[in-house]
Parts: sequence; C-alpha cells; structure tokens
Amino acid sequence: MKKLTDEQLKGLEQDLNTIREEVLADLGERDARYIRKIIRLHRTLEVGGRVMMPFGFIPPVFLAAVASLGLSKILENMEIGHNVMHGQYDWMNDPSLHSQTYEWDTACDGDSWRRTHNYEHHTFTNIIGKDRDYGYALLRLNDDEPWRPAHSLQFLNYVALSTFFQWGVGLHELEFERLRSREITLADKEAFLKEFLRKGGRQAFKDYVFFPAVTLPVAPIVLTGNVGANLIRNLWASTVIFCGHFTQDAETFTEAECENEGKGQWYLRQLTGSSNFTGGKWMHILSGHLSYQIEHHVFPDLPAHRYREIAPRVQATCEKYGIHYNSGSFAKQYGTVVKRILRFSLPDRLRTRLEAA
Repeated sequence: MKKLTDEQLKGLEQDLNTIREEVLADLGERDARYIRKIIRLHRTLEVGGRVMMPFGFIPPVFLAAVASLGLSKILENMEIGHNVMHGQYDWMNDPSLHSQTYEWDTACDGDSWRRTHNYEHHTFTNIIGKDRDYGYALLRLNDDEPWRPAHSLQFLNYVALSTFFQWGVGLHELEFERLRSREITLADKEAFLKEFLRKGGRQAFKDYVFFPAVTLPVAPIVLTGNVGANLIRNLWASTVIFCGHFTQDAETFTEAECENEGKGQWYLRQLTGSSNFTGGKWMHILSGHLSYQIEHHVFPDLPAHRYREIAPRVQATCEKYGIHYNSGSFAKQYGTVVKRILRFSLPDRLRTRLEAA
C-alpha cells in the first residue's frame, strides 16, 4: 500500500469528506426521479419478457424475451437492489426503497448480503483473511495463499462461479473455507442454511416451476428462456464485480497493515484496492455504476448515478496525493482479471520462470 504521511492522510480524508458532504447536501428530487425511472424500466422489461416468452417458439421473439428478462434482472440486481441495500435512497423515506427491508430478485437472501457484503466486504476490503469476497474461497489471486494442486483448475472454478453466480453469492455466508478446514460444521450454519433454502427455493420455484407451469403447453420454452435470462444476469454481474476487484493493479492488504486504521487510511485502502472501467451511459447503468467501483467503495451510501459526476474530482484527489487511479477500458480490465486468475493457478516456481522469460 502506498505510504502517506499523517498530514497527507488527514488531507485525503478532508478532501473526500468534502465531496461526500456536497453530494449529500444536493440530494433531492432529481435522485428520486432517477431511481423511480429505473424501477419503471425494470418492470417494463420484466413484463415484456414474461409476456413474450410463451411465444418463444418463434426464434426472434424468444431471443427478444430472453434479452428483455435478462436486462430486467440485471437492472434490478445491479442498479436497484445492490444500491438500495447500501442505503443510497434511505433519505427518501420510501418503505419500498429502504436498505434494511429491501429484498431483491436473486437467490441470495437480503439479510445475508447485508452481513457479508455491506459490512464484511466494505469494512475489510481486500484484507487477506478478513474479506472473504476476495476470491470467494475458490480463487487464488495472490501469493498470500499457498499454491495447492486444486488451484491448477481454478479457471474452471471461475467459469462455474460466473455461470451460477447468484447461487455462489447466496451460499457465500456458508464459509466454505472454514468448513473445509473443519473450523466449523454444517450444524453451525443451520440458521443460515434455512434462510438460503427459503430464499433460493422461492427464486427457483418462480423461474423454473411457476412461470413454466402457467404456460404449460410451451413450458419447455419458458423454462429454457428463464434459464437463459438468469445466465445473462449471472455472467454480467460476476464480470462487473471481478473487474472492480481482481484486476492486475488492485492491491491487497495484510491485517497488520490495517491495524488501528483511521478514516484517511480506510479511504486510501478503498482507492487502491478497487478498479474502474470506462464506457458509455448504458454500460454504467447496467453495471449499477460499479464501473465506478473506486467511487463506490469510497462512498457506498451515495446514489450510484452520482459517481459519474464526482469521478473527476476523486481522480484529481488521487493525483494530488500520488495515488494510482486504476481505470481502463472494460476489455483491458477484464483481460487483467483473466490473466491474474490464470497466473495464480500455476505453481509458484513455474509462474516465476514464465514471468522471468
């Protein structure tokens, strides 16, 4: 991690606090209109996809239905659910948009997400041994974790995690690594498993039983379309999230480095442990504005559509203190993610030889 003096850390804290306070003071009708417009778009796409799906025996209609439903799920998960559960719209006092009660359209239970993501990940971002989002207990992404033969297959694990991402996220709180090391047993996770089965079962019933059943003559088409829509959402969400955290330049930290961490040091860790990618308006919207992952990690409770406005100021602040602002095209950032996954799948000696060649 880049070293800043105490005076610099204090200045960094003040500069970023100023940005945050100015946005908070400006929140109002524009932000409320924005999120309500996105909700209307999500619902329109969902209804359109559901209505078209029974006519999916016509190939162009099937493709349109899958795309519409898939986009609906992306918007609900990324731009609505994730951001609402961060408290970005609590100030509206709208019960349907409150961070502590919102339940989203995915297998992961909202309360579990609030524990593992909002608290654990955003508090301990990229601290090895504390942030279980780093690698999701499946991927080795740095030298802090010793290489094991199973890591040689981790690209396949990556593909499987991306394909079934909603289920991987839903089971994240199961703590596979602690089960594997026998620190805990399944009995210790009984309450969580009940939550997961309730929420995951409801999602599976809705997409894979209910909607096919009410369109029985064309049930296989509807089932296939729903699987396709969920796959689109899973692949896109996982790719966006990986590009925000696992790029080549995204730093990791030890617990010792982060002891007695003040707000300025916390800001520094968020800035250097996150990555942005560039794109157009709809790229940002469909990513839930996690294309601005740096701004999100610094200001997780500000409405995400504001990140595009404040990103130049955050970047200027980084330049002021000599902090690397990790941003690049989507293709470039995704390429470094894949490269990192492949590199650390190799035994250390082989990787060292290849890198030296």
